[in-house]
Amino acid sequence: MVARTGDEGGAMSLLRQGSHYIAIGLLQYVVDWGVMVTLSHFGLPVELANIAGRVSGAMLGFWLNGRITFAGESSALGRRQLQRFVLLWLMTTTLSTLAVGAVENAAGLGWAWVAKPAVELVLAAISFSVSRHWVYRR
Repeated sequence: MVARTGDEGGAMSLLRQGSHYIAIGLLQYVVDWGVMVTLSHFGLPVELANIAGRVSGAMLGFWLNGRITFAGESSALGRRQLQRFVLLWLMTTTLSTLAVGAVENAAGLGWAWVAKPAVELVLAAISFSVSRHWVYRR
């Protein structure tokens, strides 16, 4: 585990963490969405393409958020944090996959592509709070 330094509380920390989380999340999302659309375009079922997309951005996000977003005296980036991240990722990926699959079944592949950003936005808000208060803590 590697200890971090930085401010740990207050509005400034929340603002800093929130802005970094959004920037890193946008980068992750572009990779995730691009992989999902590309793979499903070439015939992979949307549920599998979604999982592949989420995997493609997950490790990048884990590392960047641990090193930048949530870096501080009471945080760490090690095995325990990776285990917590994987648990959170499995839960959000399950919810995301079920949601985009349901949209595809109800309205078609094109609508699943359109719905994915909304689904991921809701999950990102939940993930920020869980990451801030549990995943990256010592």
